Amino acid sequence: MRRALARRHGERLLAEVTTGGTPSPGRDAPALLAQAIALGVHGVTLALTAGGIWWVVSGWGGAGMVPGLFLLALAWPLRPRLPGLPEEGPLLHRAEAPELYALIDEVARVAGTRGVDVIAVDAEANAAVTTYGVRGRRLLVLGLPLWEILTPRQRIALLGHELGHYGHGDVRHGLVVGTAYRSLTTWRYYFTPIAGPTPGEMVVNLFYVVPYSLIQGVLMLLDQLTLRAAQRAEYLADSVAARAGSTEAAVGLMDRLLVADSAAAALRIEANRVRAARRGGRRTEDREGELWEHLAARMDAIPEHEYERRRRAGVLRGHSVDSTHPPTHLRRECLLVGGSVPAAVAVDGDRERRIAAELADARGTVARKIVRDGFDG
Repeated sequence: MRRALARRHGERLLAEVTTGGTPSPGRDAPALLAQAIALGVHGVTLALTAGGIWWVVSGWGGAGMVPGLFLLALAWPLRPRLPGLPEEGPLLHRAEAPELYALIDEVARVAGTRGVDVIAVDAEANAAVTTYGVRGRRLLVLGLPLWEILTPRQRIALLGHELGHYGHGDVRHGLVVGTAYRSLTTWRYYFTPIAGPTPGEMVVNLFYVVPYSLIQGVLMLLDQLTLRAAQRAEYLADSVAARAGSTEAAVGLMDRLLVADSAAAALRIEANRVRAARRGGRRTEDREGELWEHLAARMDAIPEHEYERRRRAGVLRGHSVDSTHPPTHLRRECLLVGGSVPAAVAVDGDRERRIAAELADARGTVARKIVRDGFDG
């Protein structure tokens, strides 16, 4: 259902753009309703907390404390949780990668925002931005399997797209709605019916039916209310990608996303080769270091007719990065509607080499992780 909604909203928003309209990042009625529902979710947690405190205080030293402690124990795991820094993968701070941060700052100025506070490097064929902690500090998650198969200008377009998300009204990942999603997901976990139940557990599952259905219904409603805003944010972020790296680079980024599964297959092949060399008693450090070069070479060898085949297949199957993104072919078409835009941020060969040197340790760490654990992205 989410994928069908994503396609429908994506087509409507594309029609707005192609007829001269601009998908405004302003708050619309569904977004405001989503905010109200999210506040209601947090209100339930607050009510549990207040009720628990009242019972504990009023029944201090007696049996009245029991229901209060129960309510507090129930409210604690349902509290709004702010995301933190990733526990796995290298973290790069500004002092460790000044050239990369300078590039991000330049792209951020094109996006009309500021840069990030921390960069996390991981083994996913993806990239993302988020906030963490009470102060709302900014985090860029940079997946090396995607970064390494892009050209320098496509990398700038990728950074432009991600930084463009900070100011374009994606309420789904905002503080109020985002934490409500996490609370609802926790509630759903507690009320998920027991698989393969015993006769006694079947009675428990029967008790779970109503709360589980209610929680799932609220999650689906929030999903539908925020999906259009999320789609709008993707189109607007794509426009920032084009301004930062050029329309050509942003379109090339879309094409690379179409063949991301080929990158995953190439990484698995290279990781298996390194493991085979290790079993044969041969040195594997050099091969681990060459993992990214071999991946880039495989991707560069993909012929243009294969990209064209993937584009046509994407139109038929509705390819997208995930079920919340507009279909990739619609995003690509949207970029091409307004004509070509030149790059606002440039990078030369010397700068590329300095950025590569700053990422060298992270590249080795992630390569060893892929060889050790395999690649599932």
